[in-house]
Amino acid sequence: MKTEIRNAFGEVYLTIEYLKAMNVVYNNWIGYQTYAGIVGGANTCLTIIEEHHCPYMLNDNSKVVGPWDHALEWLTTDWAPRAIQSGLTHFAHVVSVESFAAFSAHNLHTGIDEKLQMRIFDNAVEALEWLRTVQQTLSPPLN
Repeated sequence: MKTEIRNAFGEVYLTIEYLKAMNVVYNNWIGYQTYAGIVGGANTCLTIIEEHHCPYMLNDNSKVVGPWDHALEWLTTDWAPRAIQSGLTHFAHVVSVESFAAFSAHNLHTGIDEKLQMRIFDNAVEALEWLRTVQQTLSPPLN
């Protein structure tokens, strides 16, 4: 089931979906992100991670406009530790390389790199492939 989160104008700025077949929480952020929107969306995402005991997340920022550095401190000092405590181990982050959001993503990576396995990708296909490979490595098939 997909969760849609709307801003004060009624526009969807985030969709969150647990992809059961892949055991991945998929976040699709859209447009400009306010501090309050990031906090609300990230906390909702955390609830879904906890509900499904899901250690893998794909955070898609390819449709984000502008930077979101205004939330970096909160993400690294508040959200990331709670996400790790909730069982998140691998965080694939998709950015548009030509956007200011890419700069914010690199800053986030620097802030949580030692605490959480995070990789940055140009597209969701590569990000999902990395998560699939990690899952297979951590849980090899039984023979």
